[in-house]
Amino acid sequence: MINSNMKKVIIASKNPVKINATKKAFEEVFNDHFEFEGVSADSSVSDQPMSNKETLKGATNRIENIQNLKADFFVSMEGGVDLLDDNYEAFAWIVISHKNKISKAKTATFPLPLKISKLIQEGYELGDADDIVFKRSNSKQQNGAVGILTDNVINRTDYYSHAIILALIPFTNTKLY
Repeated sequence: MINSNMKKVIIASKNPVKINATKKAFEEVFNDHFEFEGVSADSSVSDQPMSNKETLKGATNRIENIQNLKADFFVSMEGGVDLLDDNYEAFAWIVISHKNKISKAKTATFPLPLKISKLIQEGYELGDADDIVFKRSNSKQQNGAVGILTDNVINRTDYYSHAIILALIPFTNTKLY
């Protein structure tokens, strides 16, 4: 039975980490009941965005590519890297759409090990570079670089969920936005 009061959230990814991060954030912020669905959405940018601008564009494109679906909220996450001095740092952009309003927030950034930066410069995606350096498999659908490098003190779900909560601010403080 479908609850008519249930709101729907579509996440522009089938990655379980991104879906779980969205669930966690929405459950912490709202008292409403939500149905969550992950769908594949094209970012229309490089598989590994290499700048802040390209990463934000990827997250925005993913939202635009799912807007034709029926939902109350649309959530997109795009992870990227950018050079800081001679080394890459990693981060993600979150874009949320609700009733024709768009909000954006960025995760914290963190420095990547030199070995990983070198592999990225050679054309590897961050998740693949993590797998090579840390001898893992499919780490981007698990704890990712942030979890590996912090020994899961910050896991990838929480890393995204905090930024999702920040991106929800305009929707929870509507009189101010």
